[in-house]
Amino acid sequence: MQDISLLHGLGIKFVLVPGTHVQIDKLLADRGKKANYGGRYRITDSDSLDAAMEAAGRIRLTIEAKLSPGPPMLDLRRHGVNGRWHEISDNVASGNFLGAKRRGVVGGIDYGFTGEVKKIDVSRIKERLDRDSIVVVSNMGYSSSGEVLNCNTYEVATACALAIEADKLICVVDGQIYDEHGRVNRFMSIEEADMLIRTRAKQSETAANYVKVVGEEDISYAHNFPIKEEKEQVWVGRDFVSDYTASFRNGVGFNNGNGLSGEQGFAIGGAERLSRSNGYLSELAAAAYVCHGGVQRVHIIDGTVGGSLLLELFTRDGAGTLIARDMYEGTRTAREEDFSGIRKILRPLEESGVLVQRTDEELLEALKSFIVVERDGSIIACAALFPFFEDKSGEVAAIAVSEECRGQGQGDKLLDYVEKKALSLGLEKIFLLTTRTADWFVRRGFKECSVESIPVKRRKRINLSRGSKYYIKRLQPAEIGHMAANNFALK
Repeated sequence: MQDISLLHGLGIKFVLVPGTHVQIDKLLADRGKKANYGGRYRITDSDSLDAAMEAAGRIRLTIEAKLSPGPPMLDLRRHGVNGRWHEISDNVASGNFLGAKRRGVVGGIDYGFTGEVKKIDVSRIKERLDRDSIVVVSNMGYSSSGEVLNCNTYEVATACALAIEADKLICVVDGQIYDEHGRVNRFMSIEEADMLIRTRAKQSETAANYVKVVGEEDISYAHNFPIKEEKEQVWVGRDFVSDYTASFRNGVGFNNGNGLSGEQGFAIGGAERLSRSNGYLSELAAAAYVCHGGVQRVHIIDGTVGGSLLLELFTRDGAGTLIARDMYEGTRTAREEDFSGIRKILRPLEESGVLVQRTDEELLEALKSFIVVERDGSIIACAALFPFFEDKSGEVAAIAVSEECRGQGQGDKLLDYVEKKALSLGLEKIFLLTTRTADWFVRRGFKECSVESIPVKRRKRINLSRGSKYYIKRLQPAEIGHMAANNFALK
């Protein structure tokens, strides 16, 4: 709450959707009652409704209390407003922003007072955001007949993100998402998340519903996984095609009321959430869904780590997992027709001595190791990764961005992509030779090393007359003390 208050003081607008399931289950247990679920949804009888209302009220009051002191730095100036000191307290707005309808009887199960999201009061939420309030949207919805209904928090957050056209959806969970190497998965494009969800759809009802609503045949890929070819691994580029657009229409619900044969599709709860047997596959499905609806970024962060919100938003590598619509938009393996575009970007840097000069023949021969960023049919950035499998290392070379596109983060995007590619090839470190760009790489985790750290095969081809310095970066070591579970890991 202090970090949210601090960010709010810097001008970031927040809509908070707090979860209540843990508190509801505890209240029911204290009263000698049992929590009942039908799949991912709670079966809300009268006892559960009383507990849900009490839990929602307590959580709302707690949030307001924690935010009331304002940022921990009392002398924080409000971002962009000169001469104005931040008020001592934050303004928190809550109310009946959520309209719902009874879930009813599904599959022979009467869900009682469990609700499905029907309406988000966008105008009132935006009005309070414009008045510089932090908005709290409870998962307790109100029906047209005046009932209070207990809705699933993830459905509320998903609907809210789509309805208000949020820039980011941040999901706070109690662990990390790990890749197949046991490393924290920092970045996933919507294509990568979609492929993972489809591969493991049988392990999660939420994931299965995602595939059902997005469409099993709408998306086609050329697989972007390492494959063996003449004892050498290569990456094959992919194309991503999808005509599906997620939507939430006020007064109607998800997808113009069509839903998934009565299913909203993105509730997360019940035995699936309690067991976590599939890691955070359900959260990934919800994240990919809202990305299909126009939300640019979804961050899944570990709330048990102190400062994780600030670390995720303000450090280069973040602290959680980022799922993005356009993180690697236009980034792919180079093709022969890209030769002239790559040459155009590299030539000025070669002539100035920043990059080593390559003949056209040498560049064509190395083309399969290049990665490019394409925008409107033009190559605007490139980089190369030359793997040395016997040393489990790779050389990063020729990172270059066209002059008109510098300062837009394309270099960082390329380096992120190269690191992911290196990891997928089983490499443990990447290295480079540079004469004039050392500072840029040092800021991104590279450390100066001796020539002995360079693979012998590459060492023999070094042009010593250039006087290059050598830098190396060890890719994130595998985490220990975790149990791998279907390419996820759980503490």
